[in-house]
Amino acid sequence: MPQLPAPDYPAEVRARLEADAEEVIARYPGPRSALLPLLHLVQAEEGHITRTGIRFCAEQLDLTTAEVTAVSTFYSMYRRDDGGDYQVGVCTNTLCAVMGGDAIFDELKRHLGVENGGTTEDGAVTLEHIECNAACDFAPVVMVNWEFFDNQTPETAKRLVDDLRAGRTVAPTRGAPLCTFKETSRILAGFPDARPGAVEATGGAGEASLVGLRLARGEGAPGRGTDHVIAPRTPATGATDEAGPSPATAPDGGATPHSNYGGHPDEPPPSGHPSSHDAPQQTAASDPEHPAGPNADEEGE
Repeated sequence: MPQLPAPDYPAEVRARLEADAEEVIARYPGPRSALLPLLHLVQAEEGHITRTGIRFCAEQLDLTTAEVTAVSTFYSMYRRDDGGDYQVGVCTNTLCAVMGGDAIFDELKRHLGVENGGTTEDGAVTLEHIECNAACDFAPVVMVNWEFFDNQTPETAKRLVDDLRAGRTVAPTRGAPLCTFKETSRILAGFPDARPGAVEATGGAGEASLVGLRLARGEGAPGRGTDHVIAPRTPATGATDEAGPSPATAPDGGATPHSNYGGHPDEPPPSGHPSSHDAPQQTAASDPEHPAGPNADEEGE
């Protein structure tokens, strides 16, 4: 068992962290709300969440160390053990995995001589598998200190970690220039990235991510004509009688073909009944006047 209480920071370190913590806490109406950025702050000091860091956060926010520990062990972005300057995460969630993420992760473990969560002997790289980072259209994705490296292969991933270990400059596919794990943690604590050009380099979604948005707006995808556009779904506007809803009315007064489907005007209507996304079905959940009958297995009981 560790000796309690946890040791304190050296006086000069504590004074600096207290000034930073005061700035962070002042952003929130209640001090407890500042716990997540404070954990990033102490992680930026030592590279992981230590007992000393937990004690510091608890004292600043009038919490118990148990309360701080519960939060710090819940979120995967907080390290429990010391690690490398560069945390290399390989997405092994479903799409990235089948697109090559599993192969990349296995190859990097062999190439670096570490297992999941392990750090190279030079202290440069910590390897881990990570869950989805919402970049599926760039699969398989590798992240270094939470910056994206898209469309990777085992070979490009090995070159990436070799460059990191050799101290060569590595540029993410998009977003801000790469920095160390401790520097990243301080930025996540809410302090500005003062590196020249870092803020300007931060980009939005990649081109592949925006194609779906453009199609939903009725715009053409890059490199394709408007004949590939699927028009946005439009609800029927006509009155409903016993014969069913009437066709929607186009701006020129005519009927809009397949308006309840939302397809391209030149496309045939779908076969069968509309999906539940287009029209409610007569089920107990959607129409109390047409309750669902018993299951076949129940009728004989």
